[in-house]
Amino acid sequence: MSGFDFELFVIGGGSGGVRAARIAAGHGARVAIAEEDRFGGTCVIRGCVPKKLLVYASRYSDAFEDAQGFGWSIEAPRFDWETLIAAKDKEIARLEGLYRQGLDNADVTVFSERAVFEDRHTLRLASGRTVTADKILVATGGTPNFDEKLEGRQHGITSNEAFHLETFPERVVIAGGGYIAVEFAGIFAGLGAETTLIYRGPKILRGFDEDLRDAITEAYETRGIRLVLGHIFSKIEKTDRGLIGHLDNGAHLEADQIMFAIGRSPNVKGLGLEALGVEQGWNGHIVVDTDSRTNVENIFAVGDVCDRFNLTPVAIREGHAFADTQFGGEPWQIDHALIPTAVFSTPEMGTVGLPEHEAMEHCKVLDIYKSSFRPMRATLSGRDERMLLKLLVDGVSQRIVGCHIVGDDAAEIAQMAAIAMRMGARKEDFDRTMALHPSAAEELVTMRNKSETRRQAAD
Repeated sequence: MSGFDFELFVIGGGSGGVRAARIAAGHGARVAIAEEDRFGGTCVIRGCVPKKLLVYASRYSDAFEDAQGFGWSIEAPRFDWETLIAAKDKEIARLEGLYRQGLDNADVTVFSERAVFEDRHTLRLASGRTVTADKILVATGGTPNFDEKLEGRQHGITSNEAFHLETFPERVVIAGGGYIAVEFAGIFAGLGAETTLIYRGPKILRGFDEDLRDAITEAYETRGIRLVLGHIFSKIEKTDRGLIGHLDNGAHLEADQIMFAIGRSPNVKGLGLEALGVEQGWNGHIVVDTDSRTNVENIFAVGDVCDRFNLTPVAIREGHAFADTQFGGEPWQIDHALIPTAVFSTPEMGTVGLPEHEAMEHCKVLDIYKSSFRPMRATLSGRDERMLLKLLVDGVSQRIVGCHIVGDDAAEIAQMAAIAMRMGARKEDFDRTMALHPSAAEELVTMRNKSETRRQAAD
């Protein structure tokens, strides 16, 4: 690395960047990393982890209510937002400490400040210091979108601010229909807020299997979450009584907080990529090849900043593959197929493989198996909620190409199904597997009758 301060410099201390830095250092490279906020990135600091903690908290309202059907007498449980947020903050601080400790243990040089490009090998830190590196990895993640043209947008919040509200809002309106919007709607409703979800499309959770979208919609309406579909805000107004969200059809929604969860964009502003000629896509994302290399030979990128599959495990694996390939003499590439994912709504949604509309594009014959039932716990609790399990099978090869679940522990079931599907499991493999009874997951190995067979139209 003649003439360079470091063999690798990583911009961004999230999951992908930290993994790349640690693995590269483990291969003997001299590595530095810069992070202007806290280490852990979106997932640990303002995403997956604190979100899941709030999801757990929101589900206790169901547990208290359901307990009565099982003989428990619960006297007026009371929720305290400040206690929850303090506990969440303590856990996030602990996790960030572990990220820093891991970097220290790997002998990675840490700069707790912003770094931007001066040239393809030189970075300027916020302190004014410049450092050089042979290879530079951009792992700056994403940032919440905001409608910059919306009048009164300054009165709204994003998921970043939702984790740090000083008081719990009694009325919440959430704009958006994807993961984050749907999850926060479930969180606020479960904690007792009057919750409305407004989305410009005709149905929430665009891109997911239609049966899952319908199941979550029905469950949310049953839970009292109001869905306003096919509309957007035209203006946000602040009054003495709170906020008023004016809609494009002349209607309005009153709230204590209006949250925008209308997607995320790659966090590339001000990095200096344009001056270097680094190729960027339609929304600013960094364009990379299968080795995470940009069109500038020594500059790489991983994670959400590439806007491929914006999931933490994907960023981690991309960072690991990059480090092994560039510094470990062990080249390998990420296979982005069959990535399991979950929406931590209540009820939960887990999925792996193709949704039905995409499976029809890949399979000449598609066999569909579905099971919808009231889970055992609901028989005594009296809760009006159903589980849905759905398998999509290539009618020619009999390989399972999609597994979709709505209900308790859907994410856990989908993770295990992903292993089988990765190994090329066929429907007969599931059929030969002994059921674990009584469980919801046993439905995956006991569904024998096809719900439907669909065929591609002849050319």
